[in-house]
Amino acid sequence: MMSSGDRPLLQNLFRIGVERCQPKRVLPSVLPKSPPKGRTIILGAGKAAAEMAAVAVDVLEGPVLGCVVTRYGGGVERSTGAVKVIEAGHPVPDEQSLEAGHKVLSLASSACAEDRVIFLISGGGSALLTAPIDGVSLHEKQQITDFLIKSGAPIDDINFVRTHLSRIKGGRLSVAAFPAEQMTFIISDVVRDRPEHIASGPTIPMTRDPARAMALLRRYGWRLIPSLEQAMMQAPMQHPQSHAVRVVATNGDALHAIERDAGARGWRVFNLGDGITGEASLIGKEQGRLAGSILGDGVPTVILSGGEATVKVTNRHGRGGPNLEYLAGFMTTMPEGNSIVALACDSDGIDGTEQNAGGYVDGAMRDQARNRHLKPDDYLKNNDTYTLFEKLDGLIETGPTYTNVNDIRIILVNAHEKT
Repeated sequence: MMSSGDRPLLQNLFRIGVERCQPKRVLPSVLPKSPPKGRTIILGAGKAAAEMAAVAVDVLEGPVLGCVVTRYGGGVERSTGAVKVIEAGHPVPDEQSLEAGHKVLSLASSACAEDRVIFLISGGGSALLTAPIDGVSLHEKQQITDFLIKSGAPIDDINFVRTHLSRIKGGRLSVAAFPAEQMTFIISDVVRDRPEHIASGPTIPMTRDPARAMALLRRYGWRLIPSLEQAMMQAPMQHPQSHAVRVVATNGDALHAIERDAGARGWRVFNLGDGITGEASLIGKEQGRLAGSILGDGVPTVILSGGEATVKVTNRHGRGGPNLEYLAGFMTTMPEGNSIVALACDSDGIDGTEQNAGGYVDGAMRDQARNRHLKPDDYLKNNDTYTLFEKLDGLIETGPTYTNVNDIRIILVNAHEKT
């Protein structure tokens, strides 16, 4: 039978994936070995930004200064030297996001030809680093961001719109840092790991297409007003300089690290990859059926997946996130018995609205929910899966992990055969 020992095993596998992608593991070997003639200016944004800055300050030689912005609670205790760390709102920007945008743009604009600007970018930077275009207020940008996130729109569409509302995104931060030498290092939280999509690509050229951005807003139900249309159409086109861009950690890296560890322990591993997208609960139901389909062969198996699951929010007062919605969906299709367990967590340590990274489910929890008349589909309809898993003691809290490579989902099938 499955036991409570399966939860620590799953959490350990999750930790292995996260550690593979932490800045201290992926940054030191790729940072420049010698200083520039002038200053090194570090500018960054994202949930991993503070830790990336701390690692860079430890490694780089010569005068180093700068500013990075991370989410509230994402700061680090160790020194970042003369690199200021600002904590700000996520997923909706706030006044601190605006302060960070002004500070980072000011530092970028101060760079001269003898300086080197190192950009440290990770997921979450779109909200954290904010500088609206002329004619758009912070309040208006907050409303649009919140609306799009809760609409269930894919992150690529959300970021495309946000880029057209920003003086930083879509390469504009790189333009501000000209003529300094530039380098961009990225921890990716998006499917396909395209640099222009991570934190809306503040240093990466992007084709400007305001008509498409406005069409996306209309598609998801936002009512455009003339002043917003005019601001988006009149925002100037800018052309970033070409420079070295390197993606140093991805969701795929995390999954492969888990795959290697589980395989070395004698598990059969099915790695479904990091390209899975769609409604979180539907992915969960599909993977519950998949787990059931291989249950009968008796082979101890790990099923891994990552990618970008989304949630369409119908109850704006609900609690939870995509990982708990995935698990609630999984619970509805997992077979009877106690031979299957699953974990789903966000690699940054925060899933949705609360302080949990995600959660865990096994057969005993499914049976407990049934006995207590707790119906997962009811909680899914109300976007209140946090309450469901809180009642079942299925929440997993890790605190900030100082990286962000999207979601990690791990299913164990026939684990009792390993005992």
